[in-house]
Amino acid sequence: MEKYRVLAINPGSTSTKIAVYDDEEKILTSSIDYTAEEIDSYANIIDQFDMRSKSIIGVLEENDIHVESLNAVVGRGGALTPVNSGAYEVNDEMVDFLRNRPVIEHASNLGGVIAKSIADPLGIKAYIYDAVAVDEMSDLARVTGIKGIERPSFGHALNTRAMALKYAKDNNLEYKDLNLIVAHVGGGATVYLHNKGRISDMLSDDEGPMSPQRSGRIPGGKLVDLCFSGEYSKKEIMTMIRGKGGIVSHLNTVDVREVEKMIEDGDKKAELIYDAMIYQIAKGVGEMATVVDGDVDAIIVTGGIAYSEKFSKALTKRIQFISKVAIMAGENELESLAFGALRVLKGEEKAWQFTENK
Repeated sequence: MEKYRVLAINPGSTSTKIAVYDDEEKILTSSIDYTAEEIDSYANIIDQFDMRSKSIIGVLEENDIHVESLNAVVGRGGALTPVNSGAYEVNDEMVDFLRNRPVIEHASNLGGVIAKSIADPLGIKAYIYDAVAVDEMSDLARVTGIKGIERPSFGHALNTRAMALKYAKDNNLEYKDLNLIVAHVGGGATVYLHNKGRISDMLSDDEGPMSPQRSGRIPGGKLVDLCFSGEYSKKEIMTMIRGKGGIVSHLNTVDVREVEKMIEDGDKKAELIYDAMIYQIAKGVGEMATVVDGDVDAIIVTGGIAYSEKFSKALTKRIQFISKVAIMAGENELESLAFGALRVLKGEEKAWQFTENK
């Protein structure tokens, strides 16, 4: 049986993580880190394309992996217009959109662009998989109380869907037959409902629980007051929501391990903020459970913070009355990307074609 070699690329805010897989065997993984000065020297994320591309090729060469041996390249999917879950072939229309008019500035916008730049000269396909813009929400879930404003779906679709698929496989079940709530908790927190094989609702990082670097849901009137106070620019307000909101706003750290140490040392404020984060995540899980009338087959907790036994125990205590809780710690994004591309190469899935006006 033919083996396939796949390069997976996951651009983050200050790093680019890559991995090379021969089928499901990982043969290389690397995190290419950039200094704050390097990142800040670029006006826009897309301007980092050359720097990041060269660093990826450099790591491959250092590890004696020839690009000619690749069968496909897959990048993290960026801030596109709403797309379906699964794989998309990176076409010229997608690259043009990510370069010139992404929905938001996000490091993942580089994933597909870099993937295609490596794949094209080799005559192989470039893909993205479960982009941050995956949007399969029902019409009912989109409605808000202001005409013209709809709820979008934007967040950790890649890892949450990968963990949902893994949970089903590990338990000899079919993903399409299950109702699964998946809470991803890392720098940001999102809560997804996987309803019989479709992501029918979710809480994004600006409308759900707070996390180490996200404010989560803020009372609307208070936020409006802040916006019109004259003290802050739009960029500064957005940074309060994403980047400097959440735990870091209260405790000046994004590291939950540091917060847990503060609690051990008797810091009551740290304990309050930490407990509030868990409280809000639990509320988010409960909110998603109502969408399927409480018919939840399992709750999956994933992301980096799920490695914390203290966190996982406290959250499980609050939500286990809803359904069984599976802790599946880590982000697993490179594996998720690579395995998604492998399914396409093996004919198990078909890749979508992106068009801006879906």
